[in-house]
Parts: sequence; C-alpha cells; structure tokens
Amino acid sequence: MPPAKSPRKSRAKIIPIQAPKPAPIHPFDRLYHTDTGGLIPGPALATGHPNDAHITAYYAVAPSILNTLIDLWLGTQPPFPIDRYTLLDVGAGKGRAILTASQHPFHQIVGIELNPSLAAIARANIERFTSSPDASPLAPITLLEGDALEVPLPDTPTVALLFHPFEIPVLRKFLARLEQHFHERPGHLDILYVNAEHVHVLDRNMAFTRLFNGMIPMSPEDHLADLAEIAEQKEYGSTGDEFCTIFRFTGRT
Repeated sequence: MPPAKSPRKSRAKIIPIQAPKPAPIHPFDRLYHTDTGGLIPGPALATGHPNDAHITAYYAVAPSILNTLIDLWLGTQPPFPIDRYTLLDVGAGKGRAILTASQHPFHQIVGIELNPSLAAIARANIERFTSSPDASPLAPITLLEGDALEVPLPDTPTVALLFHPFEIPVLRKFLARLEQHFHERPGHLDILYVNAEHVHVLDRNMAFTRLFNGMIPMSPEDHLADLAEIAEQKEYGSTGDEFCTIFRFTGRT
C-alpha cells in the first residue's frame, strides 16, 4: 500500500504593494517651491460658517488664463493706470492667483480667504514666492482671512477677481456690497470673472456693464498640468479653456 500523501499546501498569491502615486505638481509650484495645486471639493472646505452651503471647490486658476484675462482687461481702457488699482482676489485659496497677479504692476494685491487652513497655506506660499530668486513680484501682496461680506474693501480703484468662489445667494450679497462701497465712484471697480457660471446674475444687475465675454485657452503647459491634477476624480473635467467675463461698475443711471 503506497504511503498516504501529505495534503498539498496552497501557496498564497503574493501581490506587490503599489506605492501611492505622487500628487502631480503644477509647473508654477515647481518653479517657485509653493503649494497651490490640488482639487478640494466644497464640502471638505466647510468651517461651520453660515455660508458653507454656498462655497465651491478649491481649484487654482491657470496662470496663463489669468495673465491673458488681465491683458484683455487692460485692453478695455480702464479709467486709471494699472498702478492705481488694487487687485482683490475673492476666495484666494492657496494663493496662486494673487502670486501670479503680483507679477503685474498693480498698486497692491489683496486676497480674501474664509477657510483658515487654506489661508495658512496661502501665507506660507506668499513667503516662499516673495523670497524666491525666480519670482519678480511688482506689487505688494496681502492675505486677509475672513468673510468677503465683512472684510474691509479697498478705497483705491479695484479689480475684483472671482474664480467662481461661491454660489448665487452669496454672489448677490457680495455684488450688493460692492455696489454700496463704490456707489459714488462709478468706473472705480471692474470684475474679472473666471469660470463665470452665474454670469446672468451680473448681466441682470443694472449697475454693471459687460466689457468682455468669451473662452480663454490655457497654455499647453497649463493644460497638461490641469489634466494631471483632475485625473483621479470624476466630478470635474478639463477642456483646456475657461469661460471668462469682464464687467465694469457703471452705476445705476
């Protein structure tokens, strides 16, 4: 009788551990050693503020789009030279827009950010950027942490930058606040609206006149970075351009 065979031991299949993919780094951050990239959904940015329901996702503007939009704004023949304007970035996030805008000769650059974590990152980015030998800021940069409906507004001529920072209820309140602040100074306020999802709100506001409306393409470099940053989520897509508008506060005549 042959000896009984020992039961064959099954070998567990060894699955190699995949290291997580490093987050893509935008060329802007590689150049200046800043941290402005990534996409953060709106609910993850909630702070307990009453307007949490109306905030949108964090995603930084492509530098090529902002630079082109500023050039288009200059082509509208603003009433004052650029060095008299404050650029006010509403919903500054990690600060890429205010850093990019500082490379134009504005009077000053002011960012407003409600989320304390993003504001802290923005402040660190300002410090890194302004100390970078590769940066050439032409305007001083300030970051205000707080609610855009409450923080002080500039008394200089102002260009307000909106990269779809909030939904309609807050947008209407913010426009009303701008109108109240500048009501005796028509022509002292322009709005650059990127990803202008609620452009109809401004179009229906008799105090504002539209000066530009159209798609602005990203540079090839920015588009590649854009595709890489949003590749692992499904809510947002990249077309390589942004719908942008420019408005001027002309008052209610």
